[in-house]
Amino acid sequence: MRLDVYFGGGGLTPADVSGRTVAVIDVLRASTTIAVALANGTRNLIPFDSSEEAVLRSKSFERRDVLLAGERKMHPIPGFDLGNSPREFTREAVEGKTILFATTNGTVALVGVQGAKEVVVASYVNFSAVLAALRSAARAGNDITIFCAGRDRQFALEDSACAGRFARHLGRRIPGVELNDAARACVLIARKYGDEIDRLFSDSSHGRALAEAGYGEDLAVCAALDKYPVVPVYHDRQIKLGTTRGR
Repeated sequence: MRLDVYFGGGGLTPADVSGRTVAVIDVLRASTTIAVALANGTRNLIPFDSSEEAVLRSKSFERRDVLLAGERKMHPIPGFDLGNSPREFTREAVEGKTILFATTNGTVALVGVQGAKEVVVASYVNFSAVLAALRSAARAGNDITIFCAGRDRQFALEDSACAGRFARHLGRRIPGVELNDAARACVLIARKYGDEIDRLFSDSSHGRALAEAGYGEDLAVCAALDKYPVVPVYHDRQIKLGTTRGR
């Protein structure tokens, strides 16, 4: 079984995802926000690579059933109901709603994954739940691609460390896993930080930028390992709650 990691800046070719199980990671913050929203009862989330597309799509819904959410340059989009702070996605705000979601990095990465056998959304807050799903896929003979959204299509330390944590744990339970060079590098980063996710965020340029922009409290939410044990599954252009399908 192969496990390959790719970074947002390099993009993906159809061969990188075709027939594979794909995990998309954008720790700060879209992946975390998606997990929090689903844990708090969101009906589904529909990702877009632009806010304009999200607004256009919203016209096909009853306004009471839908929320517009997202960010540009870390801040909420004017006129949208929610930004990209996981702290905003409370049960009171999102339960039963469809969320049309447009972010700079995470939703762009999701929209760009085409031809995969299945796609899950991964982060620290749902690490063990997604790990169980990836193990199940690997034991069924599926190759795995982990796609790190990064920041502005560039390498991001926090996404890479999270990818390395998945690669490291999968390698412990699944014999004969073949890693590409990027996956091996991510494992080294994950080993360096271990469970010190707060330190990881302090070292990452995106983590520092979010803190300076006033979103320091979001970092604590994003660092809460296994706080939201859900498996977001992206299928048919929408993200819904999935299952771990055994361990």
